[in-house]
Amino acid sequence: MERLLVPVLNHLLRHEEWAARRLRAHAGAQISIEAGALRLGLGIDEQGRFKLAENPDTPDVVLTLPADVPIKLLFDRENLFSSVHLAGSVDLAETLAFVFRNLSWDVEADLASLVGDIAAHRLTRFGRTLGTALSSAVKRSGESLVEYIAEDSGTLISGAEMTAFNSKLASLCDDLARLEKRVAGLGQ
Repeated sequence: MERLLVPVLNHLLRHEEWAARRLRAHAGAQISIEAGALRLGLGIDEQGRFKLAENPDTPDVVLTLPADVPIKLLFDRENLFSSVHLAGSVDLAETLAFVFRNLSWDVEADLASLVGDIAAHRLTRFGRTLGTALSSAVKRSGESLVEYIAEDSGTLISGAEMTAFNSKLASLCDDLARLEKRVAGLGQ
C-alpha cells in the first residue's frame, strides 16, 4: 500500500511547492498512518517529499484514521480531517494536518496531459456533475431509509407514542402502589 500511496502523495506535492516547503522543515521524520488493522509507515525526505519509512516502529507522529474514512473521503472531506487523531510531535502533527487539509489535486491538468485540454475539461465537468448527483442520491436514500425505519416499519416508536407509554406506565405504577397499600392494610 505504501508503494502506491507515496507516488500519489508526491505527485500532489510536485504541484504544491508551499506544501513541500513546509514538509522540508521535518526532513527525516517518520509517520505512521493507522486505519484499523492497516498500518502505513512513511518518512519525509530532504526535498519535502514522502518516502517509505526507514524505521516504521518508532514514528514521530501517528495519524489514526476513523473506520469510515473512505466514505468521508468521497462525501465529507471537510469533516474527515476533524475526525483524524494525531499523536506525537506537535509541530509535525500541525504541519501534516495543514498540508493534508489544503493539498488538492488538479485532476483536469493531469487529464489534459493524457487526452487534451477540451476533453479533460469536459471529463472533469462530467465527473463533478456525477459526483454531485451520486452524493445527492446517497443523501436522499439515507433520508428515505431513516424515514421508513422511524415511521413506516414499526421498528421505532415516535416521541408521542413514547410519551403516552411513559404516562400509562406512571399511572400503572401509582395504581400498583395503592394496591400494595390496600393489601398491606388487609393483613393487619
